[in-house]
Amino acid sequence: MSSYKDKKVISIGIVSDLTGLSLRKIRYYEERGLLSPGRTEKGGRKYSFSDVETLMKIAERREEGVQTAEIKKELVKDISRQKVRDEMIKGQLNAQFGLRKR
Repeated sequence: MSSYKDKKVISIGIVSDLTGLSLRKIRYYEERGLLSPGRTEKGGRKYSFSDVETLMKIAERREEGVQTAEIKKELVKDISRQKVRDEMIKGQLNAQFGLRKR
């Protein structure tokens, strides 16, 4: 079951309003592989709350002068760490309560 934060339901215009980033910058970050919006049937971009948080992190790092290639490496590391944490928590729950992994 995915979190509400991961559902792709927000239009690019709203994301721009929320983040203060131009549509052009948001598209550029997508082109650089920093995030992957969903698509509507007509090809419009749809973003999640998690995507908005990622864009805010990207904007902060860019303001610090960090290049997009380095930001991409950081994002990949963050995802890997989160997966490891999730697996550890599942293992701990299984050990503590005898729950099966799904």
